[in-house]
Amino acid sequence: MDKNIEEFLQAHNNFLPIRYSYSNIKKITRNFQHKLGEGGYGYVYKGTLKSGNEVAIKILKKSKANSQDFISEVATIGRIHHINVVQLIGFCFEGSEQALVYDLMTNGSLDKHIFAEEGDKFLDYMKIYEIALGVVRGIEYLHRGCDMQILHFDIKPHNILLDKNFIPKVSDFGLAKLYPTDHSIVSLTAARGTLGYMAPELFYRSIGNISYKADVYSFGMLLMEMASRRKNINANAKHSSQIYFPLWVYDQVNEDTSVEMEEVIEEERKVIKKMIIVALWCIQFNPDHRPPMNKVLEMLEGDIAKLHMPPKPLIYPQNVYVDNDKSKMELELLSTSPSASVISASFPFRDSNVV
Repeated sequence: MDKNIEEFLQAHNNFLPIRYSYSNIKKITRNFQHKLGEGGYGYVYKGTLKSGNEVAIKILKKSKANSQDFISEVATIGRIHHINVVQLIGFCFEGSEQALVYDLMTNGSLDKHIFAEEGDKFLDYMKIYEIALGVVRGIEYLHRGCDMQILHFDIKPHNILLDKNFIPKVSDFGLAKLYPTDHSIVSLTAARGTLGYMAPELFYRSIGNISYKADVYSFGMLLMEMASRRKNINANAKHSSQIYFPLWVYDQVNEDTSVEMEEVIEEERKVIKKMIIVALWCIQFNPDHRPPMNKVLEMLEGDIAKLHMPPKPLIYPQNVYVDNDKSKMELELLSTSPSASVISASFPFRDSNVV
């Protein structure tokens, strides 16, 4: 695998970012002095280049090293230049020592701002709306603005970074896949992404083909959380009907009931409603019913009076083959009260149609 990665890096050297030695990485981070965060992939450290620019350096764990994630990240972000996509400045590859060097995003990830603890300062809704527009433009660029179609497959609040001016940047391309721009259907050997944001066709073969519409679904779930400032699934919600927020809010908006949120001015209330309606279109169960990202942008920027409600989103296939009693019990719970069975509502079910 080391040889394969090295051959890849040599073959694509004409468009790749700067290659740093591991000793360079240690100097830039002052021997890994300031840790910014960590995850399953490894650790992120703050660093300073000779130019004085501050950077974030992701050090991949040795157990994760030599993985396809590294090539995916370098191959995708290495060719991208867009204001709403994180900029990969450089990388390090010395066997098991692998690192990725990015511009530092001083305001961190979006989840810290929309899921802030009580007492922390939230972003106001107009700023959240602006961030949503930026995210749409970033994803639209990945889908249609490059020489290759880039499908992200892991759109979620944690992977949206904010710079010092709160301009959003789509980040973390470890699960991304590149395809020719004329490919409307893609082939995957396994589901990829984060539960709660993954499109249902990644689990159920019978729903439809896997395409860029999987990213549209993930964005819809993200947009819903931005509009509500809460996780879509919350087992501690005051009312059982609110456990799965998209279903509860659909009924509120469809019946023209004022959505229960903290005090907001009328202009913000219209923006929230618009975000929710667009999110409901994006999370339609059938991929064909979801709009492409350029249409999503048009809907978000347009007049709310021109938007109409989509069909109520499903959270499981209407005709699911069940092969054991436990799954039958889950489906019965779900069919009588979808929000009352939060575990069942969070894909996947155990059935023979699951990929």
